[in-house]
Amino acid sequence: MTDWVRWLHRIENGFLAVLVLILVVLAGTQIAMRNVLGGGFAWVDPFLRTLVVWTAMLGALAAVRDDKHIAIDVLQRFLPMRIQRVVRALTLLFAAGVCVALAWYGWGLVSVDLDGGAKSEFGVPNWLLEIILPIGFGLMAVRFALRAFARPTHIPGLAAPELLHDARAHVSAPPAGPSS
Repeated sequence: MTDWVRWLHRIENGFLAVLVLILVVLAGTQIAMRNVLGGGFAWVDPFLRTLVVWTAMLGALAAVRDDKHIAIDVLQRFLPMRIQRVVRALTLLFAAGVCVALAWYGWGLVSVDLDGGAKSEFGVPNWLLEIILPIGFGLMAVRFALRAFARPTHIPGLAAPELLHDARAHVSAPPAGPSS
């Protein structure tokens, strides 16, 4: 991995960490204000909902980047290795296609608010809050497509390597009993 890619990953992770920190601090402050003062700031709850969407999208991007996204691979692990690669590529390309569709419809949502000019409860144009949807899903589509042709960094969802179809080749001998 090149230095600029590592740097980009650090920026992405840092931004995600800052968003989570803001979420925790604002939510905690809002809860404390409600319990102590009987009410909080009116703009915080809608702002927190927006931050949850942004955090979820950036977290999903990071999961796809690190090949740690949710994957349904129950049957895939029992297939021969060559077929596993083909099935993995097809699955990731399907996920990329779904993300392209979601980016397309996300852009439709953003364009409606661009034309309408509506603003949120805290004064920011709605399209600016929603722009993460087409951008996030578009970037996820690219990452899924690139992952389809890259070597997997791990066997997804497999915690016990002995379940692999070729695990017998790696087992040398049964464990020895207690020494006498």
